[in-house]
Amino acid sequence: MLLTGFEGKVALVTGAARMRSIGRSIALGLAGAGCDVAVTGTDRPPEAFPEHERNAGWQGLASVATEIAALGRRCVTITTDRAANEENAGRVLDEAVRGLGRVDILVNNAAASRGADRVSVTGLDPAVWDTVIGTNLTGSFQLSRVVARHLLARKEGGSIVNISSIGGKLMGARTAAYSASKAGLHALTSAMAQELGPEGIRVNAVCPGIVRTSRLDDLPDEAWDRIIETTVPLRRAGDPGDVANLVVFLCSDQGSWVTGQAWNIDGGQLTIH
Repeated sequence: MLLTGFEGKVALVTGAARMRSIGRSIALGLAGAGCDVAVTGTDRPPEAFPEHERNAGWQGLASVATEIAALGRRCVTITTDRAANEENAGRVLDEAVRGLGRVDILVNNAAASRGADRVSVTGLDPAVWDTVIGTNLTGSFQLSRVVARHLLARKEGGSIVNISSIGGKLMGARTAAYSASKAGLHALTSAMAQELGPEGIRVNAVCPGIVRTSRLDDLPDEAWDRIIETTVPLRRAGDPGDVANLVVFLCSDQGSWVTGQAWNIDGGQLTIH
């Protein structure tokens, strides 16, 4: 099936600076479908790049922009900090519009790194809680809010996709901050879909399971194998491109009657919990 509806459209994808990431794959997927793309990411110094990025000569957002240009599309790169506030969100939108003329599609992909939050609730540092909620939920709220205003003013509809996780449905032990942020993102998705639907603006969430990105490189191979064997019916981890394919569909003409949903893309993992 040929996906259509991207001619002349501009997508804004957050959290797209890492080489092995969902954000980069989404940006390239939308560019391949026909969108010009604005991409955001934090300003990591080269010494903070993981070994596989350094070995590949990866340059963060600049490398993503080069890939998008090779697809024949325009790209704007926007360096962001982690401040989840209206001023930061407004600046991101302004830079995207100034560079590409408009925004039709927003993909809220930026997320807090896994780490200090994966502890019991009794041991969870409130500052870590604030960081996870601020990045995963409040950041998505702030940018969705300013982009929705932009879309409403243009009166041409649009699409917002929130990259969530099956963690927001499983709500497992030692994931309180992460699970709460993603479950909150589902609620935000539903509320915005109902509010914005009459104006032709669709809002959906995508809930990946175990995806092979650099954020999970700290897991040893035997742990990967055990988790996949015992929890994923399709017996493989996801690829970032799998998630990108679903996002592109949701933003296409062919996905035009879909809104307010939280789509699992997890190899069947959630079906056995």
